[in-house]
Amino acid sequence: MFSQYDPKKVEWRRVTDPSCTAFHVEFDYSLLGYDLPSQRLDMMLRYVNQGHCRRHRHRASTMTLVLEGEQHLDEFQPGGTTKRIVRKAGDYAIAPVDALPHDEWGGENGGTVIYSLHAPDGIIFEYFNEDMTETWTTSIEEFVASWEKGSVYGWQPEAAGRRNVRAGPRPVTGGARNSPGPVRPG
Repeated sequence: MFSQYDPKKVEWRRVTDPSCTAFHVEFDYSLLGYDLPSQRLDMMLRYVNQGHCRRHRHRASTMTLVLEGEQHLDEFQPGGTTKRIVRKAGDYAIAPVDALPHDEWGGENGGTVIYSLHAPDGIIFEYFNEDMTETWTTSIEEFVASWEKGSVYGWQPEAAGRRNVRAGPRPVTGGARNSPGPVRPG
C-alpha cells in the first residue's frame, strides 16, 4: 500500500562543503532503510536552490525517482565530453553498476530524489576531488555507521579533519522518523 510522501516526517541531515570552489555543495539526505546481507540501501537527497552534491559516481546499481522539483546531472563521458541530463518530478531512471562520474544538483527550485541502491561488492559511491585526480569510496556499512554516529558519509579520509562541514540531525516539524531497515549492523 502506498503512503503519501511527507518531507516533514523525514529525518534530514544537511551537508555543505565550503572548501569546494567548483560549485556550491549543499544538500540534505536521509537514510530510509538498508539490508546489509543483500547489499541494499534506500536513501533520499534533497537539493535546495541548485545546491550540488559532491562529485561522484554510483558504484551500485541505482534506481532514481524524482519526487519533487528537478535533478540535473553533468555526466563525464569516456571521450572527454559531458552529457547533460535533466529529470523532472515523476521521472524514473535505473543505472547499472559502475555508472559514469558526474556532477549532480537540484533545479532552480531545488529537487528531491529517492535512490534504491544495490551494491554486489558493498561499495555504493566513489568520490572525486575537484580536479578528479584522487578517488575514495564509501561502502554501505560505512554509510550506515556514519548515519548512526551522526556524521556525514563519504568524506575523503585524510581530509576529514580539514573540512568545515555542518553535520547532524536538522530540526524537523511534524514528527521525525528514522527507519533504518530490517537489518542493523552488529
